[in-house]
Amino acid sequence: MRSRTTRTSAIVAGGAMVSLGIIAATVTQSVPGVVADSTMSTGTTSTVGPAPTAPPIPMAVPSIKGPAPLPVEEQGLPG
Repeated sequence: MRSRTTRTSAIVAGGAMVSLGIIAATVTQSVPGVVADSTMSTGTTSTVGPAPTAPPIPMAVPSIKGPAPLPVEEQGLPG
């Protein structure tokens, strides 16, 4: 007899939880400004403007012209 009462109580409690979930979802969607009318925007912000005429970084120019001298340990034997 006890398992029958427990089973019935579990069914009633489960039905109540489902009903509360449905009611909560309905109220949340029907109240303006809660979720559906949010003014928050997500994503990136982009602005449209003219295309650049020159690259933002100038072309690299080497500071040394010609081959660089070898270090002393790499030069080899004199003569």
